Amino acid sequence: MAEPASGGALRRDVTVWGSFMWGYADVGADIYTALGLVAGAAMGATPIAFAVAGIVYLLVGLAYTELASSYPVAGGGQYFTLRGIGDFWGFVCGAALLLDYTIDISLFAVSSSGYFNFFLPALGVHIASFAVAIGPFQGVNLLWLGETLAIIAFLVVINVAGIKISSRLNEVLGVLAIIGQVVIVIFGFVFAWNPHMMLSQIEFHFPSMHNFMYGSSLAIISFVGLESISQVSQETRRPATIVPRTSISLVFNVLIFALAFSVLGMGLLPWQVLAQHAGDPIAIVAQKIPIIGAVAAPMTALIGGLIVLISSNSGVMSASRLTYSMSTFGLLPQWFNAVHPRFHTPHRTILVFSGVAVVEAIFAFMTSQAMNTLGNMYAFGATAGYMLVFIALIALRFKDPYTPRPYRMPFNFKLRAKEGQPPIQFPLLAVVGFIGVGTILFEVILTHAIGRIAGPAWIIIMLVIYFIYRSRAKLPRFGSMPRNWEDAQRKVLREAEEYELLSEYEAALAAKYGSQHV
Repeated sequence: MAEPASGGALRRDVTVWGSFMWGYADVGADIYTALGLVAGAAMGATPIAFAVAGIVYLLVGLAYTELASSYPVAGGGQYFTLRGIGDFWGFVCGAALLLDYTIDISLFAVSSSGYFNFFLPALGVHIASFAVAIGPFQGVNLLWLGETLAIIAFLVVINVAGIKISSRLNEVLGVLAIIGQVVIVIFGFVFAWNPHMMLSQIEFHFPSMHNFMYGSSLAIISFVGLESISQVSQETRRPATIVPRTSISLVFNVLIFALAFSVLGMGLLPWQVLAQHAGDPIAIVAQKIPIIGAVAAPMTALIGGLIVLISSNSGVMSASRLTYSMSTFGLLPQWFNAVHPRFHTPHRTILVFSGVAVVEAIFAFMTSQAMNTLGNMYAFGATAGYMLVFIALIALRFKDPYTPRPYRMPFNFKLRAKEGQPPIQFPLLAVVGFIGVGTILFEVILTHAIGRIAGPAWIIIMLVIYFIYRSRAKLPRFGSMPRNWEDAQRKVLREAEEYELLSEYEAALAAKYGSQHV
């Protein structure tokens, strides 16, 4: 049986709070970017668009909670798909999610700069004055682009230095963001929210079906990022205990804040104003709140810039851990799984795929609306990858009923198994989740002019790289390498110090084979 190649071990430096903050950094920040983009498409139905995307997100969150706590290995959805349905589909899932992560880096670096630019008018500087024409490209904002590239460079240095430093950055900035969000939501609803204004916008400014589909598919931006917790599960202490706790709390935390800000925003401002301020929508919402508005707006802009910055930081981490995993399992050349001898981080993948994010950012600024261009491509990778994750979850319930599951998706239908095999718990919600994510992907393909071209093109390019590598390495192109998943699971549980689960797993295998074979 082939064993995963390794360029070094990842260090378990992530605590329970750090695990939560990795997820919050990627998901909790997304409303700061998505609100203005969604309002520009869904118009008066913006809260409904967020609610539709939120239901799908909830199901994705439950699936990832089960899988990441059962298989605490770097790689996230790519690893689950690889283990559940094979190498080829594992690579496709990884490629789709990698597109998402690289755009995550660039999109949220752009958004972070946008929030910091809220302060420029007070300094007598107007961001629009830095827009220039470069050949056929009009309105290229060199200052905003320069800020974005500087942020990406800063995050590369932080991530190469070590996940403990990167995680600590998330923890400090995340606390400030949560406090700021709570203050804005409470003061906004108590002192400023006008329910009649929101209902009026829903009634008189309801979008066309095409626009609503575009808006609800953009709203998924607010909920993409649960992968981050599973990506760092291999570097998390006691992941089987920590991951379910942090994932479930994150799911409901983010869902509440996203819905609260969309409802609050539509009860304070016309949807057109939110759409016009796609770079800093939450700051504009805070500015409208009496009593605290004069202070809340700049504070929200500062906090928004910081929290979106750590979301970009999560993108750097996730892209590097994903490609580290893909290389470890023979889906990419082993060159990518090298770990820095001093910092114990996958420095090569950090540099390479942060470089891809730089290219995407430059491309986006060559268009008239950089954030809209990146947002247009963002949802394709996530929805394509999540569909495969739901399939993998169902497949693993059948193929691997022996692995202990500290958390299991609710609403299961018990199926009779073969003699000597545990009963199969068929996950009904996984089917619902697959349909929900598939609907969002359909909306993306139908309504995202750039995404439906750039997304499949990225997958095709990655598949060409995959086939060339696998052919040269004399590995099956559509089939899977032989692997001893049982020994791999033993090793994972032992390294994670989940000794109770290891004993439970050994007992299950003993019942399967007979104790003399275990």
